[in-house]
Amino acid sequence: MPSEALPDAGSSVRPADLRQAGAWLVRHGLADARPTPLLAVRLAARRRARLADHIMLAALMLAAALAQAYDRLATSAYGGFGPHSQTPLLVLTVLVVALLLVRSLLDQWVRRVDRRAGAALSRRAAHPLQPGWRAMLGRPYAAFTVATFAGAMALAASALTVPDSTVRYAAFILLVGLLGVAVGVVLQLRDLLTRPVVAEDEVSLTADVIMRIEDARELTAPTVPWALPVVLLFGTAFGWWNAAALVLALLGFVASHVIHARTPSIVTMARRAMSAR
Repeated sequence: MPSEALPDAGSSVRPADLRQAGAWLVRHGLADARPTPLLAVRLAARRRARLADHIMLAALMLAAALAQAYDRLATSAYGGFGPHSQTPLLVLTVLVVALLLVRSLLDQWVRRVDRRAGAALSRRAAHPLQPGWRAMLGRPYAAFTVATFAGAMALAASALTVPDSTVRYAAFILLVGLLGVAVGVVLQLRDLLTRPVVAEDEVSLTADVIMRIEDARELTAPTVPWALPVVLLFGTAFGWWNAAALVLALLGFVASHVIHARTPSIVTMARRAMSAR
């Protein structure tokens, strides 16, 4: 298999990517398998896309915090107690749309890398499978993700009922950020469900399923629903709201660890999905 045909940019596979692919195989119980250019290129593309996604989410939280800070300056003694401006909300909304667009472009790039890698294969797996959401994510993780976003949005909606206009404005910012992230999660999960399988044998087929499950779990990590309410409203909202935000994060943290401990490992889920094909 010519390695030159695998990378998206047409360059050869980097030795560092092959080493990381070998370490990835060991971590997932496939130590006997040889790291191939196919696996190295696919894992490298996902690492870069994941890093870009983390940077975008951090930028979203920073932009939300700056929007709130701008509003406080404009409506406090420093700014002459002016009215709440809609400009920060509009800018944040544009940023959310841009984030969704960039996420879509990243998904397309990963698909393109997979497609070029698949085109270079001399043969494809005889019985390729297309895991559904239960095989890829599982009911506990799916329910946990829905509950986490629902709880964070309920917190934001409850802050809209308080008489303090500054708190209500921050709640609007929180809702915009949460909705944008939730839409992004749904779109990326849909992409994972429809992405074609790229495999040439049993090992690469197993790796393909493992990568999907890893991507799904990474995607549904509750970082933003836990962090954004604290960044925007904790300490400025009423006492009951602060307590509710802490309870949400604490219960979510406990639930996350319980689900992780009781849910089968990624490798086990991948093997189950393959045995069911």
